[in-house]
Amino acid sequence: MAPETTTHRLDAVGRVLPGVAGLRSYRPSLFGKDLVAGLVISTLLVPQGMAYAELAGLPVITGLYTTVLGLIGYALFGPSRVLVLGPDSALGPMIAATVLPLALANGDPQTAVAYASVLALMVGAITVLAGLFKLGFVADLLSRPTQVGYMNGLAITILIGQLPKLFGFSVDGDNLLSEITGFIRAVAEGETVAPALAIGTGCLVLILVLQRLWPVFPGVLGAVVLAIAAVAAFDLGDRGVAVVGELPAGFPPFEIPTVPLADLTVLFAGALGIALVSLTDTISTASVFARKTGAEVDGDREMVGVGAASVAAGLFQGFPISTSSSRTAVAFQAGSRTQVTGLVGAAAVTVMLVAAPGLLRDLPQPALAAVVIAASLSLADIASLRRLRRQRRSDFVLALVAFLGVAVLGVLPGIAVAVGLSILNVFRRVWWPHQALLGRSGDLRGFHDSAYRTTTQHLPGLAIYRFDAPLLFANARTFRDQVQRIASLDPRPRWIVVAAEPITDVDTTAADMLEELEEELDDAGTLLVFAELKDAVREKVQHYEIARTLPTERFFPTIHAAVDAYERAQGASWEPGPGPYDLDE
Repeated sequence: MAPETTTHRLDAVGRVLPGVAGLRSYRPSLFGKDLVAGLVISTLLVPQGMAYAELAGLPVITGLYTTVLGLIGYALFGPSRVLVLGPDSALGPMIAATVLPLALANGDPQTAVAYASVLALMVGAITVLAGLFKLGFVADLLSRPTQVGYMNGLAITILIGQLPKLFGFSVDGDNLLSEITGFIRAVAEGETVAPALAIGTGCLVLILVLQRLWPVFPGVLGAVVLAIAAVAAFDLGDRGVAVVGELPAGFPPFEIPTVPLADLTVLFAGALGIALVSLTDTISTASVFARKTGAEVDGDREMVGVGAASVAAGLFQGFPISTSSSRTAVAFQAGSRTQVTGLVGAAAVTVMLVAAPGLLRDLPQPALAAVVIAASLSLADIASLRRLRRQRRSDFVLALVAFLGVAVLGVLPGIAVAVGLSILNVFRRVWWPHQALLGRSGDLRGFHDSAYRTTTQHLPGLAIYRFDAPLLFANARTFRDQVQRIASLDPRPRWIVVAAEPITDVDTTAADMLEELEEELDDAGTLLVFAELKDAVREKVQHYEIARTLPTERFFPTIHAAVDAYERAQGASWEPGPGPYDLDE
């Protein structure tokens, strides 16, 4: 085979499997750092994988399966050199909300694994297809304010859900309020297991203190090791402290999961929300670390990589995964620079599953609850809520509604509320964009918004109106009503110049409106003209065949050109003062 043909095929494989391309160019000198970083993150992957599996309502062993396959899948298909994927605290409640009602309805709680695996395949397929069809922009459906509100709601939901486990008992609740009341009732009735509370609280404090004072050290590992030692030393298992127990030895076989066809619709709805949150988190984290490494973020390829990792997990009794910013940060600080780090971490977890499955049998459940609660606290972002409240009250309200959507309605309806709010906020800004009347202000060159700078000179009979949005069906009425209101002012303007530079589009609905508006204004003695309309938009307007009412001479390249034409046509001259026109009238 010719060398050129071999190179061409390897390049083709590299485009599909970026990880393979990375291994082809891998420098052996990096292996030492990648090995250390892989072993360091494996100490986090094991306890966090188990804890997040429980958060998702699944057996703890599935968290380890998901961890291994997620790391391998992304190492082969993912474009980033440093991202670490795996079970995620933000996805856990969403998985539980999707899977558990179906699993319990079908009688056997163990079927939750099959449902979760199908869910992973769905999430993976959605994400991969979105990447292949260049739909990376869907990650923008969660605006920053709604994302802040959603994550804070998720944090309080996770925290409340894990408190009973921290106290050594369980609570059945259908929503956040019932979980809160159930927890308070159980504590009041004396159901708290003191050793469980002591070990859980101790682990939580240790994790938080180490994160604050010694962030380089894996505090989760320290808490888990001490918790296991305490259970063994004080026989806490016999004192009411629930432990993980013996894990199944070995690795699960390749298996295509099956569930009743009637349940696929419900799973698909959950998969859409999970895919959106996973993508938003992944692209955000990838952007942060790309800036640190000087790399470029390819959102579409990230979608393929994350989707492939979820598919791999779903074929081995796993569940949907996402990027972990905390684990990625730990790996980066430990020296990780390639996905070999992830492969080392996957190998370390696999060795534990095969050679030492009993290593974690004394791990207490309250310690896992502490791990999850610590993760939930990292999701909370109170500082951003305060900043939104201080900087833009409308964005703060959006965040607050998104928070309440999760806290009151639940995590899946909450993500729907968050996405809906983001979309409605975009439409709101298109429906009611900023509008301005422009004028001269002192010695400043050009024309300025009279709401922000005092107008010191005006041309009698001239109004310069700016509309800061594309002119579409949604806001055509807003534009028309405002122009009509300006035209009705006394004295009636002879010309209304539309400063059209912000108008990036005009659809057919708006074009019909302009034709009717122009005829109405002409009959009343007011001329409507446009200045600074972009060539592409002007071509569209002319294509709409409204040249009879909006001929070429109604369009000017600049506001200055339109004003000069008005001065020549009307014989007007500048006069001192702000003039008679005001949008606030």
